[in-house]
Amino acid sequence: MRKPELIILPSPAALAEEAARRFIDSARQAIDENGQFIVVLAGGSTPTGLHSLLAQPPYREQVEWSRTFVYFGDERCVPPDHPDSNYRAARETLLDHVPVPQAHVFRIHGEMPPVTAARAYALLLRRNFGLRGAARPHFDLLLLGMGDDGHTASLFPGMPALEERRRLVVASGVPHYVRPAVSRVTLTLPVLNAAKRIQFLVTGANKITALRAVLTGREPDTPLPARRVRPAQGELTWLVDEAVAKGLRGSSYG
Repeated sequence: MRKPELIILPSPAALAEEAARRFIDSARQAIDENGQFIVVLAGGSTPTGLHSLLAQPPYREQVEWSRTFVYFGDERCVPPDHPDSNYRAARETLLDHVPVPQAHVFRIHGEMPPVTAARAYALLLRRNFGLRGAARPHFDLLLLGMGDDGHTASLFPGMPALEERRRLVVASGVPHYVRPAVSRVTLTLPVLNAAKRIQFLVTGANKITALRAVLTGREPDTPLPARRVRPAQGELTWLVDEAVAKGLRGSSYG
């Protein structure tokens, strides 16, 4: 694959604006080429700024929401109305404020037992994308965040889910330091790496060490999950703010 693109923005607000612009561009291109736009939303707090922009003018009117299909990269194993639910966060900050058909939103059912929820989401992907055998879905845009331990989606350092190569979706526990301390359901690395466009959104000085390790190769003994996001065919872009980009000074990315 080609070298990942790194774009450094002066603030989280500027990062959200750039991410919104790229979201709109991805939607237009996908709809022009295939008549639909298939996007995977990220969990956590970082996408909130992007969601808030897309939920209001002038950004909201620039996306053909009727042709947009929404999936999720991971979910906490809680009910959809729980404060820790990724779906609830996306609904409150974005989905309730744009005219995307409810039938086009495919949430992970975190209220189910984790293994059951993972199997159900994998079956949904296979059905919706018409997958057979070892085929993977090819999302138009996959949004990801990164934790200060280098995790992305719910793929954590040292957890078995990180090594999954066959299944599309798996249930996973979390390391002892992770909060909330609930099981997760997550897309696997082969699915992430099959996306046409992958965009990481990373803010905050607490992620300096992880970002430097992921982008420059100087990583601790435990391989960082975000470093393994390396699409063979798709585009990979890192949108980061100045606070976290400080750690890249003096490197090939600095």
